[in-house]
Amino acid sequence: MTAALDVLVVGAGPTGLALAAQLRAHGGDFRIVDRSLDRVRESRALAIQPRTLEALAGFGVTDELVKRGNPAVQLRMHLPGRVVQMALFSGELTDTPYSFLLFLSQAETESVLAECLEAEGVTVERGTELLRLERQGGYVTCRLRRRQDGREETVRARYVVGCDGAHSTVRSEAGIDFLGSAYPQTFLLADLEADGLEPGVAHTFMTDAGMLFFFPLGKPATWRMLAMRPPGSPGAEVTLGLMQEIVDRYADEELRLRDPVWMTDFRLHRRGATHYRSGPFFLAGDAAHIHSPAGAQGMNTGIQDALNLGWKLALVCRGAAPQELLETYEAERAPVGRRVLRFTDRAFTIATSRNPVLRLARVQLAPRIAPLALRASGLRNRVFRTVSELDIHYRRSPVSVGSRAFRNGPRAGDRLPDLPHGLQSRTAGPGCHLLLTGPHHLWPDQRIAPVICGREDLISVHRLGAESPWPDVAQGLVRPDGYLGYVARGLQLEGLHAYLNRWLPS
Repeated sequence: MTAALDVLVVGAGPTGLALAAQLRAHGGDFRIVDRSLDRVRESRALAIQPRTLEALAGFGVTDELVKRGNPAVQLRMHLPGRVVQMALFSGELTDTPYSFLLFLSQAETESVLAECLEAEGVTVERGTELLRLERQGGYVTCRLRRRQDGREETVRARYVVGCDGAHSTVRSEAGIDFLGSAYPQTFLLADLEADGLEPGVAHTFMTDAGMLFFFPLGKPATWRMLAMRPPGSPGAEVTLGLMQEIVDRYADEELRLRDPVWMTDFRLHRRGATHYRSGPFFLAGDAAHIHSPAGAQGMNTGIQDALNLGWKLALVCRGAAPQELLETYEAERAPVGRRVLRFTDRAFTIATSRNPVLRLARVQLAPRIAPLALRASGLRNRVFRTVSELDIHYRRSPVSVGSRAFRNGPRAGDRLPDLPHGLQSRTAGPGCHLLLTGPHHLWPDQRIAPVICGREDLISVHRLGAESPWPDVAQGLVRPDGYLGYVARGLQLEGLHAYLNRWLPS
């Protein structure tokens, strides 16, 4: 049996890779395993939201993701006899450097994250399957098997995180229920070429018969096609001919499909774990929640689960934070997961229902009303901020302390906005970041040093001075995942000192 490690990460999809990156950045002792012999080559998830791009920037991967992807900002809604154009996010998200929805295949996202880990000396142990887990004292005994030669290994870990998808072994071994049901429809999915489509934008064809989508990918093919299998063809083999038949049925334009990279059919589920933690076991990503692809929320939610949990595990294992910090993971992320389930379920039901009223609303009313409604800046902003995940906050978390300290600025539990441009990049490094607003002379070293004494390796100090977007004299502590944990007005540091003694005791 090998020496005990702090964390065993099971699953090396985007969620597991992001968790590994966060653990590595904060000095965690971990291994990451995945039963698959290779990373995915198909484009499962297809879009990265602005908040996820922000959150990954601290690892130095966001620029490469944007370089490989397509920041499309236009949607074409094809209706009988006309095409409605809509902008996606453009000009609305002014407090982020990534005011666009990035279309990029999951295969490319995983490739970028894996290359980042490799550069940091982290090996993803592929072809390694988790067989069982058993709690023994203060550790979990984990039985692993190498798929190529059948060799088994026993590993001891303080914590095990299941990033192993909808059929999670970790969730099963931990005894956590996964409640929900499957949708009745079957969907067809393909990455292929399509002649006749305007390049670089997203297309949706809305008819009484159903809905058809084309999303710009670039790799491994130009287009991702998604369609509901039409009634009368259940179980038919997924072929290019079947896909072409659906396109001919749903689209007025003459489109020709060719050169498929892969094609499949699948059922969608709406399920959520009853808990995100059970003792030393944690769940993240699809192991905790699965839902329809409406709004491109799934992979993004999983990555943000991982980035919320990773720094907490690392600091607790290092002895830099109390065990209670781990309890805030479920308190913060489970409400987000439930909200995503509700949002995607409603959107999916409206988009696929055979109910005559909903079909009329979907095909006749929504395409006409939506562009007009979204001209109202307030409604447009709320919609875009919800979909982009920029409005996620943890204001009710026990680790969020303080009233609104910055006039017209964020509260404790809010993400740090990128105002002025570059504020997020200044606070993107590992650890926490203390923001001090007001003139520099108000924050001399002799006032700050006693507060952060013993935590110098965990807290970076930033005196914003004239660069501050907020005129108030105030203080804010930014967590490693980009959210404000503590805020307060004025020069008094007793509250900050008490907060640090509670959550980051020296």
